[in-house]
Amino acid sequence: MRVRLVLAVLTILSALSATACSTGGRPAALSTPLSTAPVIAPGRPGEAARTLGADEAATAVPTPTANAADVRYAQDMIVHHRQALEMATLALTHAGDPTVRALASRIRDSQGPEIQVMSRWLTEQGMRLPDHHTNHGAMPGMATPEQLSALAAASGPEFDRLFLRLMTAHHQGAITMSAEVLTNGSHLRIEEMANEIATVQAGEIRRMARLLTSP
Repeated sequence: MRVRLVLAVLTILSALSATACSTGGRPAALSTPLSTAPVIAPGRPGEAARTLGADEAATAVPTPTANAADVRYAQDMIVHHRQALEMATLALTHAGDPTVRALASRIRDSQGPEIQVMSRWLTEQGMRLPDHHTNHGAMPGMATPEQLSALAAASGPEFDRLFLRLMTAHHQGAITMSAEVLTNGSHLRIEEMANEIATVQAGEIRRMARLLTSP
């Protein structure tokens, strides 16, 4: 997450300020630390970190101001998470495999608090919270009403297989949404949230793939 980048840049700027004070503020004294202090910028999900020079790092600090992409991500992800909670709640009583129930419990435990964080952030920004009847047809990975009905009607191994397939697609959709806001958003808190969601859900996708292929 770029929070480490921000701290590194602040450290560099603090060092530069101290150098300027000790040399009478001469510009020539600032050129050496600026050209030799690298900053490691964490990559986006699936990308390697890279080293920035101090000049590039100074312009890489994200703005604290939210833009439309940040607000849309928080609003849409709340709705997206609500459906995941609905499916996870079904798994607690319909799943046949205790490992699937444990996974569903983990999803509830992580995504419930994330909804609260994003709701609080929207309120702080003076933005509306999405209601429970928001149209989510265009969001990637969302299950259709028919799929949810089929899930609710299933139990045991049949439920497990359908749940894992639907939740895998759901997680992949959340990762797609996170990648979009990491490209188009501007607020550091949303960037942190998007990185966390993408990382956690990618790990859960791998677990679900193993469960789907296990005998």
